[in-house]
Amino acid sequence: MRTWFCLGLLGLSLDAHAVTGRVGGYVRVNARPSFQGGMGSLGYSNLYGRLLNEGPYAALNMDLDVLEPTPGGGAPWTRIHGQVEGGSVEGMDAGGGSLDHFRLSQLHILAGNVLIQNVTWQAGTLESSMGDMGLYDMRPATLFDRTVGMSARWESESIDLLLGVGDSGFSVRGERYNPILTAGGSVRMSLAEHAQFGIGGELLYEAEAKGNTHAPLRTPGLNTEEWVRGEVLQRFRAQHPIAADRFPSPEPTSAESSKLIAYAGFGGWGAFRWNSTYLSWSRLHPEGPTQEVFEQETADIYPSELTDERQVLQVGNELLFTPIPERLDVAWGVLFGDHTDRDNDILPSDHDRTYLSTVLRVQTAISQTFGVLTEMSVAKEWSRNGNTYREHEDSIFANTDGAPDTRGLETGESDTRRTWQGKAGLVFTPMGPSIWSRPTIRLLWGSQWSSQNNAYPNAYVEDVDQYNEFGNVEQHWHHLVAMEAEAWF
Repeated sequence: MRTWFCLGLLGLSLDAHAVTGRVGGYVRVNARPSFQGGMGSLGYSNLYGRLLNEGPYAALNMDLDVLEPTPGGGAPWTRIHGQVEGGSVEGMDAGGGSLDHFRLSQLHILAGNVLIQNVTWQAGTLESSMGDMGLYDMRPATLFDRTVGMSARWESESIDLLLGVGDSGFSVRGERYNPILTAGGSVRMSLAEHAQFGIGGELLYEAEAKGNTHAPLRTPGLNTEEWVRGEVLQRFRAQHPIAADRFPSPEPTSAESSKLIAYAGFGGWGAFRWNSTYLSWSRLHPEGPTQEVFEQETADIYPSELTDERQVLQVGNELLFTPIPERLDVAWGVLFGDHTDRDNDILPSDHDRTYLSTVLRVQTAISQTFGVLTEMSVAKEWSRNGNTYREHEDSIFANTDGAPDTRGLETGESDTRRTWQGKAGLVFTPMGPSIWSRPTIRLLWGSQWSSQNNAYPNAYVEDVDQYNEFGNVEQHWHHLVAMEAEAWF
C-alpha cells in the first residue's frame, strides 16, 4: 500500500492531471470443523466443485488513473493496475495468515489511444482470460498467465484482437531463470448480445545456450524407470565402478511449449441466461534438473527428453438459467480433462490421467435476502498407468493382485477414483436473490463419498512405519459443517 500511496503523491505533485484511484477485490472466509481427521476441505480439489473444496482467499485489485479517459474516448489515457492475492487467514488454515502466502500477481501499465486509436497498450504482466467457470473457479481459456512483456489490444463494437510478446522465464524456471520467449494472441467476436466466439494461442521457446547452467540441458542415456525411481546414478556406478569414471556431462538443447484455446458463448433469451464452452490444449514445458545421491556421490539429472511430451486437454461447459426470475436459479457445469505423457508408460501420475466431472447447483430464494442452496457433483478419475488410489485401510500393503510393489511405482490397488459430493444449507444475500449475488453468507452441510479411503486432506498414515504405530481406519464418507462468506467489493 505504501507504493500506491507514493505513486498517488507523485501524480498529485505534477499538477497537470487529476489522479484518481479505485480499490476492489474479492474475499472468502470460512470455518469448517471436521471430526474425521480432515483439514477443513470436503474433498481433494475443485474438480468436485469449488464449494467446500477451497480454503480462505483474498484478492485486492488497485487501479490508479494517471491520465483519465475522456468522454468520447479519443484522447490518450493511462492507468496503473496491480493485484495482490493469496490464501491464508489466521485461524482458518495452517498458514496462520502469514503474508508469505500472498503475492503481487499482477502489475502493469495500460495506455490507450497512443499512436493508434482504439488500441490499448499493456506493459508488465499480460494475463488475459476469456471467462470463468464459476462452479469450478477455473479459467481454462487463459493466455499469458506466466508472461511479462507488452501487448496491444484493439477493440471495436464486435471484435477484440490481442497480440502479445514477452518473457516467461521467471514464472517457469524460478531461481534457475533462463529467458523463455513467449508470443501469441487471441481474437474474440461478438454477435449482437447473444453470442461470442474466440480463439487464441501462445508459443514458448527456450533457446539452446552452451555454457549456461540454467539453459535447457539433457542428460544422455536416461530412461524413464530409472529416473522416476531415482536410480540413474546407481545404475551408472554399477556399470562404471571405477571412481575416476565421471558421470556424463549434460548436453545443451532447446525447449518449447505451447497452448491453444477456444471459447463459445451464447444466451440472453428469457430464462436462458448464458452458456459458456471452453477448450484448452497445452503442451507443457520440460522440467528442470533433479538431484540424486548414491554412496556419497551427488549428480544432477537433466530430464528434458523425458518430460517434453506432456500434454493437457481440457473441455468445460457452464450453463446458467433462471426458471423462475428472482426465485429459482440453476447453474450446471461439466469438465473433462485428459493428461498424457508420451515419455512415460509405467508410472501413475497427474501427467497420465483422465477425469470427468459434473456439478449442479440450485438456489431457491425464500425472500429477497434469504434462500436455500443445494449442490451435487459426480466425478470419475482414471490413472492411465496403473494403480494409484488406496481403497482400504490396509491398502498400504497391497497393489496389483494383492502383491505389494516394493520398488515403489504403484501407490494403491485401484486405477480409478469415483467421488460424489452433496451440499445443502441456508444462504443470506443482502444484495438480492441471485445465485451469483455477493456478498453471501452460507451455513452448509456437506457430504462426500469416494471409492478412495480417506479421500480428503488429512493426517492419516502414509507409510508402513506410521501404520505399525498408529493403525488406520477405513472411511469412504466424509462430512463437514461449514460457516462461510464471500464477497466482491
